[in-house]
Amino acid sequence: MSRRTKQVADSIQRVLSETIQFELKDPRVAFATVVGVDVSADLQHAHVRVSVMGDEPQRQESMQGLHHARGFLRKRVAEELRHMRFVPELHLELDTSLDYAMHINEVLHTVERERQEAASEAVIEPESDHSRQDDAPIG
Repeated sequence: MSRRTKQVADSIQRVLSETIQFELKDPRVAFATVVGVDVSADLQHAHVRVSVMGDEPQRQESMQGLHHARGFLRKRVAEELRHMRFVPELHLELDTSLDYAMHINEVLHTVERERQEAASEAVIEPESDHSRQDDAPIG
């Protein structure tokens, strides 16, 4: 990614984040966060990754609201980035990488907890009858 496309992507992310948070009035769009924007080399397309909190139906409803507001969002980008000849077409995509990271973190915590439990059970394990027989005098 060139410096120019990176600057445009960062500007689009800022504008969309502020617009979604403060200006969008659609009640379907709840807890949506723009986590990244990738702009094509010709600046014609912007792939916008959006993270939405909630269960799957809530996410789908929020994404429908965002898709419905795509024209308004693009208009706000055009107003803020007046220096650009063309405003990129916005392609909104649900980003699930945060969910995946949280799942991995949960799995790692579970494994660590099980490992600690197994270690504490091994230390606390009572002596078996075999060890007492070995200590008895031979005779």
